[in-house]
Amino acid sequence: MNQTALITGASKRIGRSIAGHLAAKGWNVAIHYNVSSADAEQLVVRLRHNYPNQLFKAFRANLTIVKEVEGLISSVAAFFHEINLLVNNASVFDKGHLKETPVELFDHQFNVNLKAPFLLMRDFANLVKKGNIINLVDTRITNNRSDFAAYSLSKKALWELTKMAALELSPEIRVNAIAPGVTLPPDGKDEDYLSKLAEDIPMKRPGGIAPVLKCLDFILKNDYLTGQLLFADGGENLGQNV
Repeated sequence: MNQTALITGASKRIGRSIAGHLAAKGWNVAIHYNVSSADAEQLVVRLRHNYPNQLFKAFRANLTIVKEVEGLISSVAAFFHEINLLVNNASVFDKGHLKETPVELFDHQFNVNLKAPFLLMRDFANLVKKGNIINLVDTRITNNRSDFAAYSLSKKALWELTKMAALELSPEIRVNAIAPGVTLPPDGKDEDYLSKLAEDIPMKRPGGIAPVLKCLDFILKNDYLTGQLLFADGGENLGQNV
């Protein structure tokens, strides 16, 4: 019987790549989205065509609305009958120094990047009871730059939550995290933009999505691993060599 993964924010970017990667390895995939319904449904159609013996379905939930977040795990479990993996990938990434951050921006970052994963992890533990949780954090958690103050704090907190959950939920549920670095260009930017950013990291080049997927595979295969963070950032977390 195929295992099932629920991936938040799976209609685009890293989430979409994770969905395709797991599908190629025989997983059923629950594709969460909020506003990108066309992208989500197109992905479902493509995966069903490529892997006709597996199950794929899109599920909508606004991660800023508690009621919708709290219904997501049960809806996915009702369709697939079980969930083996939760990937908290969805996030919002908005700029703002500490002194420039309104309450609305702060709340939006924390609601999507921390509160929603917290609730989904809680519901996974209570309803599913066994499996894996992988949280996508950010290499920014290793520094104190404040240009994305609320975002960075939300990801720092998600890493702390990862460790807390790993301790409480073991041994039935393993909880780990992946921290991407220079992976994909933001909307409106190209690979040249990424290459310029990568000039300041030890590996001197963008990593693309492959390092993230390799970290995912390693976590899933190593059944003695919990409460750990894998950096897929080309050494960016180490700082600059000056």
